[in-house]
Formats: sequence, structure tokens, C-alpha cells
Amino acid sequence: MLPAERRDLLLARLSSDGKVVAKDIAAELGLPEDTIRRDLRELAAAGLCQRVYGGALPAAPAEANYQARTVVAPDSKRRVAAAAAALIRPGATVLLDGGTTALAVVAALPADLPATVVTHSVTVAAALVEHPTVEVLVLGGRLYKHSAVTCGAATAEAARGVTADLFLLGVTGVHHRAGLTTGDADEAAMKRTLASRAADTYVLASSEKIGAASPYVVLPFHEVSGVITDVPADDPALEGLEVPIIGVP
Repeated sequence: MLPAERRDLLLARLSSDGKVVAKDIAAELGLPEDTIRRDLRELAAAGLCQRVYGGALPAAPAEANYQARTVVAPDSKRRVAAAAAALIRPGATVLLDGGTTALAVVAALPADLPATVVTHSVTVAAALVEHPTVEVLVLGGRLYKHSAVTCGAATAEAARGVTADLFLLGVTGVHHRAGLTTGDADEAAMKRTLASRAADTYVLASSEKIGAASPYVVLPFHEVSGVITDVPADDPALEGLEVPIIGVP
């Protein structure tokens, strides 16, 4: 089998099985395990998978830059956003993460909802300018242009002065083995800081994030109150997630 054919097979198995175990594929093809591992390294370098111990998991499409993510699973994001917006009670203080699903949450907020939204997302803050009854607090700091959010020491210091009822957390991957993940170490640290300032944290998980993985762990499942997703409850990718699943009607 040619190298290109092997890589096509690996991608097909990632799509159908949600994972690749290097030793199993090597045994199936009668090849050294190192050959399969080398193929997986090349696929990972091209952004086509996420390597883990013993094999690989599907790469998270949500790791693309902000503009590219606006066209990924928009209907799923709207459904998840509507369910997340329903968790916000009048008078609540809410930490709202960055990302396109968080922006959809803004669009789903009732026009008469009185609340305070604290965010490190410049796009979320801008979208809330026209909301008549939401007070907006923007956490300043270095702008991470890939995700259009601020992060770093100044942002973390500002966040530590906030006490919120709810944090709506954006991630790029939700996987029973890899956990809740994202593509940048500093952004992962910022998300952990925000989560530490809220009584409850809920994960915004549109369909493309379920079963996918990114390099950096944000939080263990036991530290969040639930995962909001529109993926059907019987989807195999939800098996093994040790967290309450908040389904979308």
C-alpha cells in the first residue's frame, strides 16, 4: 500500500470510528507500528488529526481562525446558543467566552433581559452595544487575533475581580478521552481563570466539537455543570462523557 493510500485509510477510520489505534492498524496492514505513527505525525502536521498516546483522534474544525469558523455548523450553533441563553436569569452576572457560538448567544438573548455580561471577546462586546438592558464589562489585555479575544496577565488580573453566576465556555473539542480542549495554551489558561470566577460553567458544544480533540486541556469534566449540545443523545461520540448533557429541544 502506498503512503498516500495509508493516509487516506487512516482518515477514513478517523471519520468512521472516531479514533485510530496505531498498533491495531499496523497489525491489520502487516506493517511496523512506527510506519503508522509516522503517517499520523504527517497528518497531524497538516491539521488533519490530533495525535494522542497510542494513536490519533479527529482534529477539531473549530480550531480554524475566527472568520473561517463563522461558516462552520451555523444552525447547530444557533440551537446551542438558544439553549444557553435560556440559562441566563434576569439580574444575573454572566461570563461569556469568545467564539462564534458565544456570538450566537448574544443574538438569542431576549431584548428585555436585564443582566450583566462580562467578556474578553471584542466581537461579543460589540454585538451587545445595541442590547438595551444588558450591562457590558470588557476584560482588557493582549488581543489574540486568531479568536478575537483578549488574554494574558492583564486579562486574568481583571477577571479575578469578577464574581459571576454563570460562565458559558467555548471549546474546540469535547472527547471522552481527550476531555474539553482548545488549540492554544494561553487561551486554555484564560478559560480556566474565567471558569474559576463563576458558580456554574456550561460548555457550548455545537456538533462539530463533539468527538473532536485539540492539543490543550481546558478543564476536566467534573469541573463543569454540563455540556450543551444538539447532538442526539444516542450518538456514540457522547458515550463516556462523565458530565451532564444538556440536550437541545
